Amino acid sequence: MIFYTSTEEAAPNPRRVEIFLAEKGIRIETVRLALVKREHKQADHVARHPRGQLPALVLDTGEALTESVAICRYLDALHPEPPMFGRNALEAARIDMWTRRVELILMSPLSQFWMHAHPFTAHLVAQHRDFGESNRERVAEAMHWLDSQMGGRTFLTGDDFTIADIVLLTTLDFAAFCGLAVPGDCPRLTAFHALAKSRPSAVRAAV
Repeated sequence: MIFYTSTEEAAPNPRRVEIFLAEKGIRIETVRLALVKREHKQADHVARHPRGQLPALVLDTGEALTESVAICRYLDALHPEPPMFGRNALEAARIDMWTRRVELILMSPLSQFWMHAHPFTAHLVAQHRDFGESNRERVAEAMHWLDSQMGGRTFLTGDDFTIADIVLLTTLDFAAFCGLAVPGDCPRLTAFHALAKSRPSAVRAAV
């Protein structure tokens, strides 16, 4: 297998898989493409990923898996310990629920802010600045809601660090990169973020 990821650590989706691999202790041949140089849009990579995006995992058969959580689920089935998608049906459902909540409630408006209000993407798309900026408040609202839902749990679904936590960690890091850090009145989410990013897996290893 060959894992295609980005040279830029801020890219949240490739980083999900990198953290997952580190948590599992899985070593895979890795190729890094520079997003800023548009290497992911070159013909050879588009042949792997029809949308010209990252990450991508090319299997020994030549088939490519191209969505971050799908890649992680595949690798989890091959390497079940430690379990990152749950030990039973209820745990798996909770993890899927929280993964989707993070993606839909937080990542969705964050993506719109990044695309339409951040100066880095101004040369890539026709930005609608007012719409982009309107998502700033939606991101803050999402973070406040997540903070209210954390309760007394260490991680999103309990004491175990799962794929849902990886998705939340990388999203919060990307939000900070975009200038939308966790608000100061979100103590539970702030504590989660500090704990999750202190894990050795959150530090990119040299490849």
